[in-house]
Parts: sequence; structure tokens; C-alpha cells
Amino acid sequence: MNKNRQQVLTQATVAHRETLRRNLQHRLEVARAQGNEALVRQLEAEAAYLHLR
Repeated sequence: MNKNRQQVLTQATVAHRETLRRNLQHRLEVARAQGNEALVRQLEAEAAYLHLR
């Protein structure tokens, strides 16, 4: 694979994971603010599954 292409793919992967992390963090904050413990547990499990925590 071309070196530039590999760099672009790596950067895209990093950006995608960061977007996932930020989105999940926001969802957790909202769930906590609403007192929705079931959703908090589900989102924490999702974060663990995605290795974001």
C-alpha cells in the first residue's frame, strides 16, 4: 500500500475513534443528567466493548 494512503487511513481511523469517544461521552453525560442508570450501564458496556475507556 502506498505510504500516503496508509497515513490517510491511519488518520481517518484515529479521527473516527475520537468521534466515537466524544459521542459516547456526551451520551453518558446526558444519561447521567437524566438519572437513567440503565442507559448509563449500557453505554459504559459499549465503551468497554469498543475499548474507549
